[in-house]
Amino acid sequence: MPEITSHHEGRYLSLREIDDWEFATRPNATGVAGIFAMTGDKQVILVEQYRRPMQARVLEICAGLIGDEEAFSGEAIIDCAARELREETGYTAGKMIHLLSSPTSAGMTDEITHFFLAENCTKTDPGGGVDGEEITTHLVEYDHLKEFLGDASENGILIDFKIHACLGAIDLLQQQR
Repeated sequence: MPEITSHHEGRYLSLREIDDWEFATRPNATGVAGIFAMTGDKQVILVEQYRRPMQARVLEICAGLIGDEEAFSGEAIIDCAARELREETGYTAGKMIHLLSSPTSAGMTDEITHFFLAENCTKTDPGGGVDGEEITTHLVEYDHLKEFLGDASENGILIDFKIHACLGAIDLLQQQR
């Protein structure tokens, strides 16, 4: 097994090295849960928030760190996904389906993102995030998603690739059904 060297330990990120390759890791989380959520009438639930590293607003699927707080240590991935959906959007899923698990950015971090499809979501809570998050929720007709993303991009909002990854995974899931 290769030796791991630690270069910096921050509150939320650590810089480490294996065999002359530097990478980031999250010392306080075991991964990420990402949720592509839809209401019963085929409206996609997206979130928009300002992301400091990008210095821009980003349109994303709802997502959150797994086990990043003491209260959620040992939390099941699907439970984290359901909690993050409620916290960020105020919606509760009627059904959660695991789509795929994949490296977030294999050359930069050891993080794995676990993607879920949340179906038949209903509004149950206020949403908007926690701890100073300022999340805007968007409901977008599934059939108009491509145009919505294009308009957002033209208006300077960055589009997170995870939206497209989930769309591809959903297409594969539908082919298998």
